[in-house]
Amino acid sequence: MKVDANPYSFPLNGQLTAQNTALLVIDMQGDFCAEGGYMHQFGFDLTALRRPIPTIAKVLAACRASGMTVIHTRETFKPDLSDVQPHRRWRGIDGKGVAVGDEGPKGRYLIEGAECWQIIPELAPIEGETVFDKPSYGAFGFTAIEAHLRERGIGNLILTGLTTDCCIHTNVREALDRGFDCLTLSDATGACFEAVHQAAIELLIKKSGVFGAVGESASLLDALDRLRASTGDGT
Repeated sequence: MKVDANPYSFPLNGQLTAQNTALLVIDMQGDFCAEGGYMHQFGFDLTALRRPIPTIAKVLAACRASGMTVIHTRETFKPDLSDVQPHRRWRGIDGKGVAVGDEGPKGRYLIEGAECWQIIPELAPIEGETVFDKPSYGAFGFTAIEAHLRERGIGNLILTGLTTDCCIHTNVREALDRGFDCLTLSDATGACFEAVHQAAIELLIKKSGVFGAVGESASLLDALDRLRASTGDGT
């Protein structure tokens, strides 16, 4: 089974199955898309950041129904800020900006255990789904996600979540460098502004396929429907 995508049908090699593919839900935390969170404190309108939530929910439900491995990530820092990079503690030229660890209305921003650090209820992990906490934009350099995938024979990744221009791009590049084939869902990812999201998606689409494939959720959902029909159980 293949998913219609640009510039190639995904996956590039072989067929998509529930055994060889995983869904990644990147950083769908309150700090990035809920009132009182990190991004909200920056003054961003949350509309663009929340736009992909219903689509991710549909994709998540379909992947769960197919038996596909689902993995969540959270951007996570220690309360003592010992793992926070210098640029994440900078508050701007006037010193009035927002930094990781600052106190907000729902706890300290991006600090483990805070209310807004949690994954939003609409997309919360269920029993059996692994969550990787990363003190970074990408998960592959600072967590055991690669070993987790290798142990399960997974070579294909479907990426959803936030933010397209930062953590999505970073995880795509890290995964591709490690030999994983990647499909980024354009309507199941988002950024602080729609224009930024669209620009980031355009950067991923290369005729050479150097940044993997980009598709829409409808194509994936159609492929999963066909997969379930052909096997009877999605595998």
